[in-house]
Amino acid sequence: MKKEDINKPAAYRFLVSEAYKTASQERHVSWGLKLLSFPFQLLVLIRYLFNKHRDESKRLISIIEHQFEESGESAELKKELLRQEERKTAFLDQSVSRSDIEKNAEHYYQRARQREIKKRIDDQYRKSDIRPQDFLHETTSWLREPLGFLLSIILGFPMYLLLWVVSVPVIRYVANRLVAMLFVIVGVTVIVFTLLHLSPSDAALNILGEQATPQQVENFNQVHGLNDPYVVQLWRTVKGVFTFDLGISFEGNERVVATIMRRFPVTLQLAFFALMFSVTVALPSGIYAAVKANTTFDHLFMFIALIGISIPSFWQGLIFILTFSINLGWLPATYSASNLASLIMPAVVLGTALMASVARMTRSSTLEVINEDYILTARAKGLSSKRVILRHAVPNALIPVITIIGLQFSAMLGGAAVTEQVFNIRGLGSYIVNKQFVPDIPSVMGGVIYIAIALSIVNLIVDLIYSFLDPRIRSRIKNSQ
Repeated sequence: MKKEDINKPAAYRFLVSEAYKTASQERHVSWGLKLLSFPFQLLVLIRYLFNKHRDESKRLISIIEHQFEESGESAELKKELLRQEERKTAFLDQSVSRSDIEKNAEHYYQRARQREIKKRIDDQYRKSDIRPQDFLHETTSWLREPLGFLLSIILGFPMYLLLWVVSVPVIRYVANRLVAMLFVIVGVTVIVFTLLHLSPSDAALNILGEQATPQQVENFNQVHGLNDPYVVQLWRTVKGVFTFDLGISFEGNERVVATIMRRFPVTLQLAFFALMFSVTVALPSGIYAAVKANTTFDHLFMFIALIGISIPSFWQGLIFILTFSINLGWLPATYSASNLASLIMPAVVLGTALMASVARMTRSSTLEVINEDYILTARAKGLSSKRVILRHAVPNALIPVITIIGLQFSAMLGGAAVTEQVFNIRGLGSYIVNKQFVPDIPSVMGGVIYIAIALSIVNLIVDLIYSFLDPRIRSRIKNSQ
């Protein structure tokens, strides 16, 4: 067996101990590591208390303090500080009593003495193998030992998961964003529930009808817990968010989570096809329009993009149905889960506005980038125009474009209600819109929470794409640990 192979386990243990030491510098991470490895930390505590009585660092500190006193340096330092305080008082012509002068001198002496002793202790530590005995040092030293390392894996394996998360910059960044997403979801839940609770609309009367008797209204409110205090209803809703149990809808008696999960794939599929269509058309045309700025193609491109932004989606959907379904018979007029061709028209209608926005942003961003100094330098080096555009200009021009795509895609996931209504698609957008007029609080809360989660996840993906495109952002993420 090679010598390097023998030393590998020791090297791994050393790396783990150093990672633990670095992570423990942050208070919240330190507490997380201790909680996730609580049984192991108890053993470390027992060992620490046992070794504390044999702490050689305490003996070293007492020796240095004794030498400082016996050598006369302590007394000389005290006299010098007292003389300085007397000279300062005389120079400023202050009327200060002798006791106050001595008190101030003693205060400065204690601070100077601590600094000097600490300096000598640190110098001695550097010259010897003695180290100060504290809980962190005890933990890291035990992690370097085979037995301690094995016990830490058996008794505190979750600690290593947290250690891995905080040690890898990208994973840590994602974890921080996911934790922030939890706070966003709670905040959105509280705000939306409060607004629905304060709404003057009566869910019982809207569902049962104006002819409902007071007893029927009371029974409805009792069944759905609407008579409970605001705080009780809010807590039930927040708890339901994290237990995936938002209850039963007021209208239809359907389980909210099951309904959302049934409708979510439809909306996701529609938004994905719309995104693919818009990006496939918008990015090449936007880049080409920037390269051919102020030409006939560029002017025609800007005109078509303006029409794409301005056209109402419901009108465009009706025109598509009239043309391609009724007159030509090429495509089905309504959506069918078994026929992917029925998604073509809804995807084009939903993606038209996104295509126009992305194309315009791509053009303006590329125009801005191709006039930068580094692009001119690349051209001066003799690189072909195609290579300069695709290799140097486009990656930097895509950063603001990715932002637009992310925001618009999030909007499509939560706001495709008009397109879904036109093409009779049973998606989440139309579901949320229909339920908010009741107001069906469980259904609306489920839809809003879904939108909040979708927005947070899409924004996280956009930020990760940023780091892939721009090395500066990737460096900031790496240095943020």
